[in-house]
Amino acid sequence: MQSRGIRGAITLSANTKEEVESATVELLNSILKENEIDTKDIAFAIFTLTNDLNADFPAKYARTRCNFQNVPMMCYNELNVENSLKMCLRVLLNVNTDKKQDEIKHIYLKGASVLREDLKK
Repeated sequence: MQSRGIRGAITLSANTKEEVESATVELLNSILKENEIDTKDIAFAIFTLTNDLNADFPAKYARTRCNFQNVPMMCYNELNVENSLKMCLRVLLNVNTDKKQDEIKHIYLKGASVLREDLKK
């Protein structure tokens, strides 16, 4: 079994606890489903949020809504680069899997799809 990184991002429409919860759950559920991941195979998760998002911690909702109770997680601020995408939550999952690197599906939802135009279907 290999350790693979899986990336994802989603934009939020408001800086509220409800939006952080909804976006976190939507993004993680999509990543888990598309990559056929069981949370017991996740080594760790790193979340970043742009500076305009500080209503809550995504890790809280990963734990309470997505079965990440035993997954080590950290939340950070994304670099505040001029003209970069705003209201964006990003995640990096380190997953133990038999999938090859080119079989991994990175997930970019809503306005975050501009971050990886090469992945658009």
